[in-house]
Amino acid sequence: MKEETLVSALTFAAACFMAVFSLAPFLYMFATSFSASPDYLTGGFNFTLANYSDVLGVRSLHFLDYLRNSLVVSFVSSAATVLLASLAAYAITRLEMKGKAAILLFVLAVSMFPQVSLIGYLFRVMTELDLINTRTALVLPYIAWILPLALWILVSYFAQIPKELDRAAVIDGCTKWQVLFKVLLPVALPGIFSTALLSFIFAFNEFLFALMLTTDYQSRTIPVGIALFQGLHGETPWGQIMAASTLTTLPILLFTLLFQRHIVQGLTRGAVKG
Repeated sequence: MKEETLVSALTFAAACFMAVFSLAPFLYMFATSFSASPDYLTGGFNFTLANYSDVLGVRSLHFLDYLRNSLVVSFVSSAATVLLASLAAYAITRLEMKGKAAILLFVLAVSMFPQVSLIGYLFRVMTELDLINTRTALVLPYIAWILPLALWILVSYFAQIPKELDRAAVIDGCTKWQVLFKVLLPVALPGIFSTALLSFIFAFNEFLFALMLTTDYQSRTIPVGIALFQGLHGETPWGQIMAASTLTTLPILLFTLLFQRHIVQGLTRGAVKG
């Protein structure tokens, strides 16, 4: 009994430590966004809403423009990625073809290239296509960058769906496209939803491509926009940066918390054979 109590106490202490370790940066960010001075830990805390009013009201910061660009680019990238990954996962798990494992391993190998090794060539391609400082210049690389992750998740999920459903649908007169869109996709909806949300978060948080392929607020996304915030005399406005970061983080955090059960369910079902 004492051993079980000790194990429970250690588990609880480890969980508390991990929670504090993970949440401390966010709590500091949140507190700084409401402080008139970033050195409030030594100089005292003075509550203010000026940082939020500046971020939302000062046009020169272009926060809303950056946020709109991020939402559009992330939504289009995640939607296209999920569609392509669903078609590829259907082909790999349902159609008779050789080299399925080789295709998946090749996709995995391609995804291991670091972004920094590709950005130079990508910049030259986008320059030749006259796409620099456009949302298209971000959407296309994001799709290619996120597709391997989406494909692996959906392949593992589609593989758990019984093929008897396909045969029953074919007997009822469905074509292969109808089997995909009327049978498999509705059944795989939890996995698709999880993949779409992860793809959206990956695209929303991406920094390097957005930094190199955009030049101003017309196409620049929120991570780069916040990183390039500057005050009137070149100083770093930490209060505004933290306020913008809080406004950017809260929607994704709330969205993830609301659909956490569906995300975990969608990921774990594809990982366990049943």
